[in-house]
Amino acid sequence: MRHKKDKMVPTSIHPKDESLIPQVGSDEQLMLDYQAGDVRAFEALYLKHKGPLYRYFVRQLHDQQLAEDLYQDTWGKVINAAKQYQVTAKFTTWLYKIAHNLLIDHVRAVKPLDKVTPLGEDETMDSLQADDQASPEPQVEQQQQADMMKGCIAKLPAVQKEAFLLNIEMGMTAAMISDIANVTLEATKSRIRYAYQSIKQCIANQRQETTL
Repeated sequence: MRHKKDKMVPTSIHPKDESLIPQVGSDEQLMLDYQAGDVRAFEALYLKHKGPLYRYFVRQLHDQQLAEDLYQDTWGKVINAAKQYQVTAKFTTWLYKIAHNLLIDHVRAVKPLDKVTPLGEDETMDSLQADDQASPEPQVEQQQQADMMKGCIAKLPAVQKEAFLLNIEMGMTAAMISDIANVTLEATKSRIRYAYQSIKQCIANQRQETTL
């Protein structure tokens, strides 16, 4: 991975949110170290996130060449934005927001949901995660089941697919995904819930077809 070797001026960051104060060895601290001119810090970030980020594009696009292009563009933007980087969110949120925006710019695939029913007030991400215990993902152990799962994910609307992948594969919370996609928390929760429901129904239908 090529990156610029410009000398970068270190910036003292004092986030108002104490949870965002960079910890030693954290992604945020590594990015600040890179901002100060430590190229090895960037290499550590790249090695840690290259796999999940590339899979994010591949699963969204089903086009390896376009996925590779947007993947490289994302890292290019990370490098170019290093001088202005500030710890206002987790590094992963910042990184995937760049990726999300590139996805919109290049393929215009993600559009706002016009008809979304928000989750009830008593429904939270915890209830979604509890419900996931009965979802297909934990039981997908064999290759045939994994292929079935991938096929059902591919059929999801783009916005639901992105929310589901960021939640289940990247382990991001609804709040983080909301920030990345620049939509309300309620809409994000709904996208995740509808994605789970659609995948469950899709797999149930396919299993029923195989038994006929």
